Amino acid sequence: MTDNNFIFSDQLLNWFDRFGRKDLPWQENKTPYRVWVSEIMLQQTQVSSVIEYYQRFMARFPTLESLALADEDNVLELWAGLGYYARARNLHKTAKIIQSTLQGSFPNTLESIIELPGIGRSTAGAILSIAFKERATILDGNVKRVLCRIQAITSWPGERSTENKLWEIAEQLTPNSRVDDYTQAIMDLGATLCTRSKPDCDRCPMNKNCQAFQSDIQTSLPKSKPKKVIPLRHTRIILVESDDQHILLEKRPPTGIWGGLYSLPEFETDKPLDDIIQHYSAHFDCTLSTQIEEKPFKHTFSHFKLELQPVLLQTPKRQNIVNDNDRFKWVTKDQLKQLGIPTPISKFLKRCGHIDIDLATS
Repeated sequence: MTDNNFIFSDQLLNWFDRFGRKDLPWQENKTPYRVWVSEIMLQQTQVSSVIEYYQRFMARFPTLESLALADEDNVLELWAGLGYYARARNLHKTAKIIQSTLQGSFPNTLESIIELPGIGRSTAGAILSIAFKERATILDGNVKRVLCRIQAITSWPGERSTENKLWEIAEQLTPNSRVDDYTQAIMDLGATLCTRSKPDCDRCPMNKNCQAFQSDIQTSLPKSKPKKVIPLRHTRIILVESDDQHILLEKRPPTGIWGGLYSLPEFETDKPLDDIIQHYSAHFDCTLSTQIEEKPFKHTFSHFKLELQPVLLQTPKRQNIVNDNDRFKWVTKDQLKQLGIPTPISKFLKRCGHIDIDLATS
């Protein structure tokens, strides 16, 4: 490590000792399991959004073994609302792998951690440095932003060559001691001072050595990803309600958007509505009548926008589901609170007045 690199880590740690966050839930009892869960939740999600989810998750699954033995529906229930649901499925899958093949012991090398589902190089580095206090490098979104400004890197950090350069810089700056505090410190710097918009450069401990600040280009870095048109997709969601106030839910496939969650049945918008009604009438041996087509609403994902056209259907009787029993489920209002349901669907159910669901659980 060069003298300049030492100065960087030393200044950062001095700032962290005075101003860094030290009372976050995952900073207590920093076991590999607790650190791992927090790092997965924090992927592409802000700390303020994660805290409540993390506390509920740990209350339900306090140990890796309890998570490994859990039903996937219960895991997804606690994840509903956080988004990027593949994270939850991979979390559950990894817990089962560690419990069954590693005797419940979290691996402690970079190579072995990266082999686990849903864990990349940066997340593995965070687990190693924070939980095991091993020298390891991280490069999450906050760190990329800090390094792009410190070094005045003007190329988009998503480019392979730029990302490789950032990894080299991050590796050089990582100290040999107090690596757990350093990892938290550089993430804190990006999250609290070196923010995406309106960075607080006057209070930043690195402002004298920050090339972007010295050149007054900090607000233009990191360079944004080249924009492209976000496609708009259309779908139709069906709310089937029985006279005894049950609604029909369908469990989504394990992959794709909202994977593994329970949602309203979905059909392409070009499928005639009469065909949908006939399909459900035959499949569930019930008589359906069209109530109303609600106003469409949109939900934005990272790579496309989805417009959902709700259709409300009513049936006077609710038949037991013989086929696809694991796929379809009649549920009451109270049972909804026990299932993982996508946030936009929860909001629709509340907004349309048919179901009064507590959005805090979704």
